[in-house]
Amino acid sequence: MKGIKKICVVVTARPSYSRIKTALKAIQSNKTLELKLVVAASALLEKQGKVVEYIEKEGFKVDAKVYNVLEGHSLANMAKTTALGIQELSSVFLNLEPDAVITIADRYETLSTAVAAAYMNIPLIHIQGGEVTGSIDDKVRHSITKLADYHFVSSAKAKERVLQMGEWEDRVFLTGCPSLDLAHDVLNNPNTSFDPYENYGGVGHKIDMKKPYIVVMQHPVTTEVDEAMVQTEKTIEAVQELGIQAFYFWPNIDAGSDGSSKAIRRFRENNKDNKFYFFKNMESRDFLNLINNSTCLIGNSSVGIRESSTLGIPVVNIGTRQSSRERGPNVLDVDYVKNDIKNAIDHQIKAGKYSPSHIYGNGDSGKIIANIIENTELKIKATGFNSL
Repeated sequence: MKGIKKICVVVTARPSYSRIKTALKAIQSNKTLELKLVVAASALLEKQGKVVEYIEKEGFKVDAKVYNVLEGHSLANMAKTTALGIQELSSVFLNLEPDAVITIADRYETLSTAVAAAYMNIPLIHIQGGEVTGSIDDKVRHSITKLADYHFVSSAKAKERVLQMGEWEDRVFLTGCPSLDLAHDVLNNPNTSFDPYENYGGVGHKIDMKKPYIVVMQHPVTTEVDEAMVQTEKTIEAVQELGIQAFYFWPNIDAGSDGSSKAIRRFRENNKDNKFYFFKNMESRDFLNLINNSTCLIGNSSVGIRESSTLGIPVVNIGTRQSSRERGPNVLDVDYVKNDIKNAIDHQIKAGKYSPSHIYGNGDSGKIIANIIENTELKIKATGFNSL
């Protein structure tokens, strides 16, 4: 009989949880696997919606919490947060003694997970490697790829890139993205009467959800931190001038978010008659229902590129943050020019829903990931380079 494998998953931010949720459930229900869940960084912070509470509410046992985010959203503090994460996660892995560690995507906190696991000779599984976005995330993502022992990629092009980086083909698996599992579920079982106010609080003008509304999710770009406030202002001004109802989600904690947040607060204080409602966070399925019932998604979040492609929601993607990522026909790209943003929003609303695109998976990625882990003898990779 096979021994039980202890699989440690580290969730560091609100998007990380949605990207791994269905895999967590599949690992948890697999009798040959034992889930060890670590929640760290911004996933623990009140100002980011305290994602850990949603995780526990949905039945997951959190085995360790790692507080490693430094106050002040600067470039230096991103580096220091990464360093603290390595230090704290090393102790967590020492205590949990996992057979493998899973790290997700490309945020700087995930690099902490990768470095700690690699130096402790713990097999490292990387979710969503091989993608390109055109930002600092590419450096982080590709660094994690070289530290990782196994690669669960979301698209055929991503798999090709990982192989081009010299990784062994028998350790690179095209699984699709687990966050698309949720999008497929929402697409097939939509909740058209979803009420976002009951469980999530928020502030602002209460939206009449029987009338058209849009969703805005815009984060600072870490290579453009000095422009974050102005970039946010351009988007807000465009939406305000169109007079459209909008659910606006608070930015993440990357460097530059102080500027983004200042722009939002200034707008709220000086425009009491606005049609915006602001949220910190929302459970992933409810968030996708909110998007699915909207007329358009605005901003620079990866949800516009990934989940929205499955849902067929029109997207206006602003700026460089997702510039090189694979996208479906539902995405219209613009720069931070107010009139261009307004025209793009108007165009996408008139276009209506697009046909679903399946670039990033068919809705069964979580189960595929758990099955691969169950049937793979997990080992650290040998040194050397696989020359193609």
